[in-house]
Amino acid sequence: MQSPLPYTLNLGILAHIDAGKTSLTERLLHAAGVIDEVGRVDDGNTQTDSLALERQRGITIKSAVVSFAVDGTTVNLIDTPGHPDFIAEVERVLSVLDGAVLVVSAVEGVQAQTRVLLRTLRRLRIPTLVFVNKTDRRGARYEGVLRHIAERLTPDIVPMGSVPGIGTRDARFVPFTGDDGDRDDGDRVGGDRDGGDRDGGFTARLTELLAEHDDTLLAAYVDDPASLTYDRLRTELARQTRRALVHPVFFGSAATGTGIPELMRGVRELLPARRGDADGPVSGSVFKVERGAAGEKIAYVRMFSGTVRTRDRLGEAKVTGIGVFEQGANVQRPEVRAGQIGTLRGLADVRIGDVIGVPREGDRAGARHFAPPTLETVVSPLRATDRGALHLALTQLAEQDPLIDLRQDGVRQEVSVSLYGEVQKEVIQATLAEEYGLDVAFRETTTICVERVIGTGAAHEIIDTDPNPFLATVGLRVEPAPVGAGVAFRLGVELGSMPYAFFRAVEETVRETLQQGVHGWRVPDCTVTMTHAGYWPRQSHAHGTFDKSMSSTAGDFRHLTPLVLMDALRAAGTAVHEPMHRFRLDVPADTVGAVLPVLARLRAVPHTPTTSGASYRLVGDIPAQQVHALEQLLPGLTRGEGELESAFDHYRPVRGGTVPTRERTDHDPLHRKDYLLRVVRRTSGGNGSASGGDTGGGGRGGSGGEGATAAAAR
Repeated sequence: MQSPLPYTLNLGILAHIDAGKTSLTERLLHAAGVIDEVGRVDDGNTQTDSLALERQRGITIKSAVVSFAVDGTTVNLIDTPGHPDFIAEVERVLSVLDGAVLVVSAVEGVQAQTRVLLRTLRRLRIPTLVFVNKTDRRGARYEGVLRHIAERLTPDIVPMGSVPGIGTRDARFVPFTGDDGDRDDGDRVGGDRDGGDRDGGFTARLTELLAEHDDTLLAAYVDDPASLTYDRLRTELARQTRRALVHPVFFGSAATGTGIPELMRGVRELLPARRGDADGPVSGSVFKVERGAAGEKIAYVRMFSGTVRTRDRLGEAKVTGIGVFEQGANVQRPEVRAGQIGTLRGLADVRIGDVIGVPREGDRAGARHFAPPTLETVVSPLRATDRGALHLALTQLAEQDPLIDLRQDGVRQEVSVSLYGEVQKEVIQATLAEEYGLDVAFRETTTICVERVIGTGAAHEIIDTDPNPFLATVGLRVEPAPVGAGVAFRLGVELGSMPYAFFRAVEETVRETLQQGVHGWRVPDCTVTMTHAGYWPRQSHAHGTFDKSMSSTAGDFRHLTPLVLMDALRAAGTAVHEPMHRFRLDVPADTVGAVLPVLARLRAVPHTPTTSGASYRLVGDIPAQQVHALEQLLPGLTRGEGELESAFDHYRPVRGGTVPTRERTDHDPLHRKDYLLRVVRRTSGGNGSASGGDTGGGGRGGSGGEGATAAAAR
């Protein structure tokens, strides 16, 4: 039996860009005694922004882990990027969090990314505190920001104190004590503009909010209000915060340190620290993969239970080294135990989202919480000799970011990479130059569409029958499926009608082929049923040698399937859908007349506008490819006063004009003659067999389903 584990809390720091996440991380580390001096993002000397590129640009690109202790609880603090182009980093961190601190600027208030983040945190039931930063900055607000949070994020918030002197260097956070009669002792410091003036009403507001989520508390509030002591309310606040029902709001400044002790107390008392079971079954989740100086993979793992030790075998690989985060550093240790975050070396094939040991119930590691990237661009080396090195480098970058998809075009010798935005493109370019010594150029960024099946279509080709040159019978029926259902492959023939390897070859090829539909876009949601199947069994000459030209192989099925599937897709019909963003636009009322025609020109569809004083609010949908143009035009249209929020919402059929197509990177089964020239080494009449592929099992030829002809054996 091992010694008892300390309580641990895996805490994420999340925010919109420039809200002050990294500065807050520095201040928390300083308050915990991990660092002697607070680093500054502008000076490039922060603990978590370790990449040279992060220091140069002053933004967080990769998530980073630091650790510190607070009153017997080990806090593993994960600093995440704030720029929406790097939302994939946040995506992975969500799977390992016990709680989060969402940072909001007291000056700028709630931003588009803030809304996306809290919406996701609430959906995943991750306990979250809100920290309103920059209370010392000119223009900082108290009531205005609370109103902004309640309107744009959630009404389930509990302000935990007032801010005398807000908007000045003298701003300080005074926590509410529950004594409604006590005026805070500094409500006139610095002229206290909009800073909250007293505890008065705090207990009543807290009681009302908590009672909305608890019937017992509501009954006590109605029948016996005297029983609702502040201690009882504080206990209930912690319980509901840990259930992600309410969100305490703290104010302060990472620059001056005000409000930091109160936030740390809130983290300790209101968020759920746990003590793991080091003797339980090994269970962990890989949420980040990076490469060491020698190119080896380093896996970041959150352990939920059990213990992993050096030289333990995890699947086929053996752990060769372990690091554990302790007091701000990654320290080499012989083991990583439940509750801890550690780094594992030696796992050559590890990928983000992999489960270490057994999966835990409700594991979020493999789930997708944010929209996929909707942009792509072609990456080309400036030196032709770097083509192979570029592909290797991009493959390694994609391993570290699974939401980045690479498309290799063997015909044109090009590589496309999917993106969230232009900043991500710049970072990829700089990373390739600095870490791999590769200078690259990008083509114009284009939008990634999808193709959806409209109706039902079927096609089949029979073995030994023109124009089929392959020793295989394949029939497929394609039908639409609900949005989000994915691709389902079903058998409409008997499983025993031919070797399983051939069925597997057909299914794998169907899924691969659907990455490029009739117009070249991915087909995401459909059901494909195999309706015909047939093969020629293994044939041998008298002296026992295998005759490939007379025997079906898996290669025959892999080469024939794209032709049949494309015919079925054309029969069913597909429609190209483009990604749409839901936008929210606040503009001065006198500028609406100038804004609406621009929205129409950009193919945006606003809904009924609403008014608020001298401001108009427009909510609607806009094609993703037009969002950047709207961002560029908005300041001029609204005297710089317009506020735009947008985020991916859905796909919509392309309307009017030319249907967008995507250059194919496969052998183009839409054009049969060219396709056959690329995949068949020789064609002899109607019976030339495709070369390569796995051989199937022996036995007689089989057939199955809807008119399939018997697979004749020679």
